[in-house]
Amino acid sequence: MATTPIDRGRQLSAISNGITRLHRDHYGRGATTVRTIMQRNYVMCVLEDIYTPIERTLIDAGREDAVRETRTIFQDTMKSQFVEIVEAALGRKVLAFMSQVCFDPDMSAEIFILEPEGDDRAPEAEPLPTEQGG
Repeated sequence: MATTPIDRGRQLSAISNGITRLHRDHYGRGATTVRTIMQRNYVMCVLEDIYTPIERTLIDAGREDAVRETRTIFQDTMKSQFVEIVEAALGRKVLAFMSQVCFDPDMSAEIFILEPEGDDRAPEAEPLPTEQGG
């Protein structure tokens, strides 16, 4: 059954809300703006205004490395929970999860690669022709 634009909007909203809730529950605050987009087998959630006051202090002191490392460790630790949010919202399996932070502007991206379905599946590979010599 095809997904309607209204259904897709609800799914993407559920992802945005779930990711924001996960950040809020574990960082003590969520992003002020979250947008989730989907194209075929790719989902990207962009979060803006993400940093806590402690992280802002470190960033202002030139310690972006410490903030990036902490955020990366957090994403690795929480990977299954991030994936669960997307899989529950879309009813599709997530094959890969990646995360990236940016300091100027203040934002991050959570990227999910979905298992292909329907027309998005790779076509069966045909054997390459072989040369036969005589």
